[in-house]
Amino acid sequence: MTSSRFRKTRAAGSTGLVRLLSLSRPWKRSLQVAADCVLLVGSFILAMGLRYDSFFFLSDPRIWIAIGLTLPVTIFAFAVTGFYRAVIRYISSRAFVTIARGIALSAIFLFVISQAFTLAVPRSVPGIYAMIALIAVGGLRFLLRELFRRELRRGLKPVLIYGAGRSGQQLVASLLRGNDYLPIALVDDNLALNGTEVNGLRVISPQEMPPMIENFGIDLALLAMPRAPRSRRREIIERLAELGVRVRTVPSVDEIVAGRARISDIIEVSEEDLLGRDPVAPVPELMSANIAEKCVMVTGAGGSIGSELCRQILLEGPRDLILFEQSEAALYTIQMDLAALAATLPKAPRLHAILGSVQSERRLRDTLARHRVDTIFHAAAYKHVPLVEDNVSEGVRNNVFGTKTLLEAAIAAGVSSFTLISTDKAVRPTNIMGASKRVAEMVCQAFAEVTPGTRISMVRFGNVLGSSGSVIPLFRQQIKAGGPITVTHPDITRYFMSIPEAAQLVIQASAMARGGDVFLLDMGQPVRILDLAVRMVALSGLRAYMETEDSADGDIAIRITGLRPGEKLYEELLIGADAQPTAHPKIMMAQEGFLPLPALAALLDSLHHAIETEDVIAVQDLLRRAGTGYSGEDMALDILPPEHSQFGTAAVA
Repeated sequence: MTSSRFRKTRAAGSTGLVRLLSLSRPWKRSLQVAADCVLLVGSFILAMGLRYDSFFFLSDPRIWIAIGLTLPVTIFAFAVTGFYRAVIRYISSRAFVTIARGIALSAIFLFVISQAFTLAVPRSVPGIYAMIALIAVGGLRFLLRELFRRELRRGLKPVLIYGAGRSGQQLVASLLRGNDYLPIALVDDNLALNGTEVNGLRVISPQEMPPMIENFGIDLALLAMPRAPRSRRREIIERLAELGVRVRTVPSVDEIVAGRARISDIIEVSEEDLLGRDPVAPVPELMSANIAEKCVMVTGAGGSIGSELCRQILLEGPRDLILFEQSEAALYTIQMDLAALAATLPKAPRLHAILGSVQSERRLRDTLARHRVDTIFHAAAYKHVPLVEDNVSEGVRNNVFGTKTLLEAAIAAGVSSFTLISTDKAVRPTNIMGASKRVAEMVCQAFAEVTPGTRISMVRFGNVLGSSGSVIPLFRQQIKAGGPITVTHPDITRYFMSIPEAAQLVIQASAMARGGDVFLLDMGQPVRILDLAVRMVALSGLRAYMETEDSADGDIAIRITGLRPGEKLYEELLIGADAQPTAHPKIMMAQEGFLPLPALAALLDSLHHAIETEDVIAVQDLLRRAGTGYSGEDMALDILPPEHSQFGTAAVA
């Protein structure tokens, strides 16, 4: 309490009004009572003076008896109704009702005792007294409230609030009680609200923002529209960014209802808002088809996609949920998160956290047999393009042979549904990671052709927001550090999707699988990464500029670093020409060529030998011969120099 008062006093300056705020509550109440006594006596004298048009009555002791008896009754009435518990700087219009009731009781009492004891008070005086006292007692408090607020607002940050709905109104009320921001006006597209007032703030149209921003030196806007579609939020964010205003937002309705946030919490604009992608509500029947009352296993359960798959699966009521992960730290984190989530559910499934690699055949077979797994979502993979380029053997071993080992174990255990989480980088890949994921797809396609007992499918999509290595968190860090922002190529584009939306679509796609299906998620329009970087800088209230020797007109530099090994300018989702629609508007299906199982098995044997001997050139050649469309440049060797390899010079062809 003391430190809070100190911060407020220091922010507002050492004025007399603010010094009053530092007094204890008993002292403040005593001052209010004393002030009210003076005001009530003054109101009575003024009422008598107006009635008689003179003040000769002041010498009559009966007059003082009347006010002397009325005063304690009035103060007692105020105290009983809780009037003195109200904090003046937060006093509202409801307090005016309390004052009116107390004054009315005071006037009635004055009239009764004056008539009963013939105290020389005319009958009209109590009415006049009531009006004067109401103005004096109530008016003083509202005047003090405004003076207090003005003093306390000195040095606060002026902000605009976009959205005059319920969230905007609640945000205004919250900020007026705080000590950080000073709301100047509300902005709303609804012309019917233009010119109205909310908590004393005028509602203006978007066209009125520029002069308001300039006149008050506003560089921050708060977006209070948690229910608005993301596409609409993006339009507003871009409009504000063009005016040189930083944008923050309030939490979503779901977060507020769940108790994870308050309306007054000011947060960064989300990645979803930046991209403006509106998700489609999931179909309940598809979400639960492969999950409800079944044993479900997620490999790579601690990863970005794997962990969200686990959360979505948990909400669909599985009998058991198996978290299969080779990283101990990641497995512990997702286990704790899911345990907390499960505790909120009416019927919590059994959680099984299992450390293991998808390359461990014995571990997989034991797990599948012991828990009688029905459904598998295979999200375990090495996915970072530059790392896999530098670690070819391990990347291919994990992505290709890990998938093959898991799939064979799943078929042997009688698993009903197997879904591979793939990537758009598998389409005409220019890097080892993409090529390895395409081979993993082909493994699934080949086995699906000869294994009708297990419905095997693949789901292919692009980048997900907020995943490890995602560009938006990286840009935030670089902007916070003052730049530069690094972009590999001025024309590079990528598809983006939120992690929850991707996980929901994966689950729904698996429910539609018949066997050998390649599902493609509708990623919307590709995003130019350079435009995204410029937009994020603008949202921070800064200006971006291209880093060149003769150009430095801005705040944050954007540095073009050149494409990394294996990196493409743009990504694709479809190898062939056509994609067929499905029952879900955001999910398409493709029929794509692959090697039959005998031919694929022979190629995989050669690929396995090349990996074991660290023959990177042979690995690349075999990836091309597999029909993946791989077009990466030949590598002389892996990141491990041959002189340090256990295979010596045999590691290089």
